[in-house]
Amino acid sequence: MQIDLLIEEAFVFNVFIKTFEKKNIAIANEKFYFISEENLRYLQSKKKLNAQGKYIIPGFIDIHMHIESSMIPPSIFSGVALSYGVTTVVADSHEIANVFGLPGMEAFMQETTDLDIFYAIPSSVPSTTPKLETTGGFIGVNEINSLLNHPRVIALGEAMNFKGITDELDSLIRKILKEVQEKKPLMPLEGHIPRVSGEILAKFMYAGLTADHTQQTPESILEKITKGIFLELQKKSITPENIQIVVDHNLYEHVAIITDDIMADDLLAGHLDNNIRLAVECGMPVEEAIYISTYTPARRMGFQDRGAIASGFLADFIIMDNLEKITIESVYKKGKCVHQKDTNITYPPTKPSFPAYFYDSIQCKPLAEADLHISVEGNLDSVICNVIQIQEIGTFTEHVQREVPVKNGRLDWENSNLSLILVMERYGKNGNIGYGLVEHALKEKGAVATTWAHDHHNLMIMGTSTEDILLAQHKVLDLNGGYVVSKRGRLSASCPLPIGGILSDETIYTLGNQLKEVRQAMIDLGYKNTNEIMSFSTLSLPVSPKLKITDFGMMDVHTHAHVPLIEVNQ
Repeated sequence: MQIDLLIEEAFVFNVFIKTFEKKNIAIANEKFYFISEENLRYLQSKKKLNAQGKYIIPGFIDIHMHIESSMIPPSIFSGVALSYGVTTVVADSHEIANVFGLPGMEAFMQETTDLDIFYAIPSSVPSTTPKLETTGGFIGVNEINSLLNHPRVIALGEAMNFKGITDELDSLIRKILKEVQEKKPLMPLEGHIPRVSGEILAKFMYAGLTADHTQQTPESILEKITKGIFLELQKKSITPENIQIVVDHNLYEHVAIITDDIMADDLLAGHLDNNIRLAVECGMPVEEAIYISTYTPARRMGFQDRGAIASGFLADFIIMDNLEKITIESVYKKGKCVHQKDTNITYPPTKPSFPAYFYDSIQCKPLAEADLHISVEGNLDSVICNVIQIQEIGTFTEHVQREVPVKNGRLDWENSNLSLILVMERYGKNGNIGYGLVEHALKEKGAVATTWAHDHHNLMIMGTSTEDILLAQHKVLDLNGGYVVSKRGRLSASCPLPIGGILSDETIYTLGNQLKEVRQAMIDLGYKNTNEIMSFSTLSLPVSPKLKITDFGMMDVHTHAHVPLIEVNQ
């Protein structure tokens, strides 16, 4: 038989027994043809590769991720992901859907990529309801049905509407879940189940959800897995104590390593490979870390043609020269080398082609000083305010109350040791502005503004001075979206995201360095978090505990109750 590539003398990972074996590999027509310890030179091969002393593993599979978090479109993301050994992803593109609806999804799926990109239908656009957050797009039952039969749609994306799932039988998310279960009973249904246990967890499962990717603890890992939930471990869940639970209880069949969100500047240093290294550093045997980044994610999504180096499977694989450090020498997609160490990332020959209106989507008024005047009724010297308290680890927040001074009948937020936060509706629908206060955010006089505000992507500004808030907001409008940081009346960093206010068509090197400057500028203002940009961007995510803000104002994530800025019962 004529084969395309013969690889000899490699240590090949066998996922079925989780060991490396010295083997020769024959590849033909984009698939593995024969893997054997025997000499295969009797096969006619177009090309031979001696891999003596090298390790070969299947291509990594990331089954829960959002391409838009990288802030680049699929055609550019493809080369970046492949350079880190990722050969297949399942993308939940609810960010582009929140901005443009079904046309956004369709634009993504029309892009040509070497990377295999499958899609999970966005189930939460908006993440709650139109009465709680304004979005540009909407995904309902009709839109779900239009996507169900697309050949690259293989799952239902994370269901996030907490109250809609647990307490409202007629909610849109329950209708979507019912529709998918009836039309595609074998389709995996992804969940967003943070800080949930007991009967509430049972309600999520009863609705049909079978996986969770949110931040875990040792206790939640044991409870969720023993009750039947498949866990997808992103970076913030890969801790020594969590990995120890997985190792001690031999839970590898029930977990996968994923990325969920990786920002453009972090993408300069790695993707799923970094999370795999972290799992090994936290105590997981390297063979098991590879197993739960290749075979278990393939099984979870129902792939029958990838996730292993086996006859008939797609020839997606990685050649490594250091096993423990997961050092990638080269990456092969369908038997073709698509990346080699120390070479530049491959980009499409032309920039992505999106409709013109994708580049002109910010319909929001420039802020005026009067918009930052918050009146207080009565002749009071101070009031009690409800405040979003940021944590230094992760994206969860707490709900606290603080006394804030009043000056000349207005909330004196500039002298409160808190940051004022606004979310402005940006789609030209209602002009809403939601107001809130944030603790443990900015320590210096300055502001941060963005249109990359989870998941609705309205325009969000947080600052400690009027001058800086106005400067940052006006600059974001000038850029047609992106991130801007201002300090003491001067712009200190910016990252333009002109495609829908959430994407750039620049290279990852250009974009990553712009975002790196934004991150450093936030740190210079005193922002402290393990991921400053994601922490800020998710202050507007009303499905991530505990207190968040949308263009309708602050809300309790679990109850969906509106939380006023100024506490009325003083």
